[in-house]
Amino acid sequence: MSMKDSKPNLSNFQITGIVERLFGFTPSSIRPLPSYDDQNFIVTTLEGKEYVLKVMNSEISLDLSLLELQTDIMNFLQKRGLPVQTVLPTLTGQLMSLEEIDCGFGVKSYMVRLMTYLPGTVLGKMTCTPQILYETGKIAATVDNVLLQMEHPCLESLQRKNFIWSLASVPLLKQYLPVIDGDPMQQIVKGVIEQYQIQVEPKLSSFRKCINHGDFNDHNILVESDDSSNYKIAGILDFGDMSSGYFIFELAITLTYMMIENSSPLDVGGPVIAGWESVIPLNEAEKDALYVLVLSRLCQSLVLGRHAVLQQPENEEYLMLTAKTGVRILFLLWQKGKEEVMRIWLQSAAEYAENYQGAGTKK
Repeated sequence: MSMKDSKPNLSNFQITGIVERLFGFTPSSIRPLPSYDDQNFIVTTLEGKEYVLKVMNSEISLDLSLLELQTDIMNFLQKRGLPVQTVLPTLTGQLMSLEEIDCGFGVKSYMVRLMTYLPGTVLGKMTCTPQILYETGKIAATVDNVLLQMEHPCLESLQRKNFIWSLASVPLLKQYLPVIDGDPMQQIVKGVIEQYQIQVEPKLSSFRKCINHGDFNDHNILVESDDSSNYKIAGILDFGDMSSGYFIFELAITLTYMMIENSSPLDVGGPVIAGWESVIPLNEAEKDALYVLVLSRLCQSLVLGRHAVLQQPENEEYLMLTAKTGVRILFLLWQKGKEEVMRIWLQSAAEYAENYQGAGTKK
């Protein structure tokens, strides 16, 4: 099923009816949020309270065990002090409701969830200081580390074989390469896939396993100022890309997205890695794979973004948000090469580790 066929397209009238029937209140306003393959809304009640309504695409809506697990993981993390949304029950006490809805292309089943609204500023709208980048690396590692304690009967549903956004699925990009035919970046993407198969795949057994959030991007992290002149992480959003993976996958994904909006992308690696290693120090195999894994994520964003635009041309601006800047960064990293990039990142990480760990990140 294509993204175009599975993505919901509910009207405000339909959203109002769902909210009234399932949750018992009448919205005073409904504001859409940008999304890749689901539909998200900020719903304000007549009493002035705000919630986020998430309508899943019809394909993922059929994977009940995975959605149940995502919901329970959010509650698990929130109870352990992490700034994560929680899911509110319906009037009948259910945390999810599978709704039969016609969005204009026939009746389909869409899973609906209502979540708490977290205040804060999306990281993508901030100028990311080294301190924010350090905190981002630290909290990404903390989430994966805490999830090692997670026990759940549906954990196997995170073994998402061939999940295209997993860094385990980089070789699957080959089938999508025609979408960048004629683009000079195609040769670089082919080269990255080859490096992945030579340098990363044989070493997977040396990486430490965990559950990956899988999408620590600058639009899924909320920040707010603390009592000093620094910022703290106020929210972690969107657990839809969770899968079984490895700690180094999460670091690579986080580092990739933190570079996207930064005017000096090479300078991002140091504080992000230092923040990560304040929780989970990297082993040698993980360090050796980081460069290729970051390039791999940039290639996924470029190729899969282009593929998605063919199915949703009206959503091109959002779908290509990462890829447009990512192309420039991919070219930069590829030209500099692994040895030079890792030298910059690891030297910088050592300096930030000394500065921030010794001063509680206040320096």
